[in-house]
Amino acid sequence: MLVDGIDFGEGPRWHNGELWYSDFFQHTIYAVTASGDRRAVWTDLKDRPSGLGWMPDGSLLVVAQFTRSVLREQDGALVLHADLSAYATGFCNDMVVAADGTAYVGNAGFDMESGEPPRNADLVCVRPDGTASVAAEGLQFPNGSVITADGATLIVGETMGAGYLAFTINADGSLSDRRRWADTPGMFPDGCTSDAEGAIWFADAFGSQLVRVKEGGEITDRVATPAPTFACMLGGEDGKTLFALCAPGFRKPEVAGKGAGAIYATTVDVPHAGLP
Repeated sequence: MLVDGIDFGEGPRWHNGELWYSDFFQHTIYAVTASGDRRAVWTDLKDRPSGLGWMPDGSLLVVAQFTRSVLREQDGALVLHADLSAYATGFCNDMVVAADGTAYVGNAGFDMESGEPPRNADLVCVRPDGTASVAAEGLQFPNGSVITADGATLIVGETMGAGYLAFTINADGSLSDRRRWADTPGMFPDGCTSDAEGAIWFADAFGSQLVRVKEGGEITDRVATPAPTFACMLGGEDGKTLFALCAPGFRKPEVAGKGAGAIYATTVDVPHAGLP
């Protein structure tokens, strides 16, 4: 175990020698060293923080779930970068930020915490100037996403669609050439991270496991976790530490204020590559 005392961790990112993550119900963004020293970077946020990323100038981007927006670090504060309320039909969640600062943000499409029936959602593109538009329509809860190491391809997990879609990233940040990248039958891909062989490690949101999948759907590895796992990240000095963010559940009554979640770490053979 790396650290405990987490309500619900999301959006893990290895950045400048630390693992950064959001805690939904503590309304805080944390950074943890490889030895488990944790510091609170942003506290008392009004909205639930989720996906994290960085602009080319090093400023932090944060997804704010219920205001359906992306915030940007500026002059010692988190300020509105992009309003996604016209495009997101459910709470916003994970995000991947390209090298030029273009962000791709997913949303549930429905209120899953209250038991609302599922409906499809659109993936939103936020350009570096904060303008937003629909990047891809009709996804089944676009969630964890990666950008390949060459910056040419976006791969997005469909949590309710049991698999991954891939898109070519065009020069203007728009997406084209939609195609099925992999199916993961019986699993619910949540937070994910990519490696130097082009495979994706993902958290199975309704299982206590991390799974490695290759293009075409071949499952090469599974790692059991001590509790349900909702996000993961490759990091560490050599990129071979696989971090798993675990919690007893994802609904507020199950986890808020209980600190029953934790981050676990294991070592894998293939290092991190790509974004995030």
